[in-house]
Amino acid sequence: MLNENTFGLIKAITFRGVNCYLIKTKNGYILVDTGFSNQRINIENMLDNVGVQPGNLMLILLTHGDFDHSGNCAYLREKYQSKIAMHKNDLGMVEHGDLFYSRGSRNIIIRKLVKMILPLFKMSLKKSDQFTPDIYLKEGDDLSEYGFSAKVVHLPGHSSGSIGFHTTEGDLFIGDLLENNEKQGPIKGSLIDNPINFDTSIAKLITLSLNTVYPGHGNPFQMKNFLKNY
Repeated sequence: MLNENTFGLIKAITFRGVNCYLIKTKNGYILVDTGFSNQRINIENMLDNVGVQPGNLMLILLTHGDFDHSGNCAYLREKYQSKIAMHKNDLGMVEHGDLFYSRGSRNIIIRKLVKMILPLFKMSLKKSDQFTPDIYLKEGDDLSEYGFSAKVVHLPGHSSGSIGFHTTEGDLFIGDLLENNEKQGPIKGSLIDNPINFDTSIAKLITLSLNTVYPGHGNPFQMKNFLKNY
């Protein structure tokens, strides 16, 4: 469904538990993450209904390379003549459709089982949806040239290329480093690839002036509520 949020002119598009955030700027629109490829028609209809059209979707920002966030990047880039921006450390994930590509070594048997199971449920990044981004983002990059008053924060832990977008108002689009669980509230993401990097990223968040956090899964929450649980 498509809902108004309290943060300026943002609309949250949530399908199958994955959040995408549409930001209205003076230059057009910016989309943070793109959802599952098998939800394409629904997401596309929602974008069309709010006025997104070829030429005014200025940028697609990826918080990380997992297929549930990158599934519609290639398609939406072509349809709306947009550009895709992400961190280079997750490049292999979107170029090869392999969610383990930039993650640390795991049990080989588990890897093989996951790769066998995901295609059966059409939950992998298929060949036609794989892509190379147009822009590589890094820590401290300023997005104001695209009409978005925010800077890039590198937040590895869920994946090595996970990033967030920290606005001048003190809000943060965080991807899957954290999530908002209906029963537990704001908690660590359900998949932590590197615990050391995760803790380092949390320590970085604590140094920032944060108000509302917009996660990849679950409702937006106040950072102070996560810190109580953490």
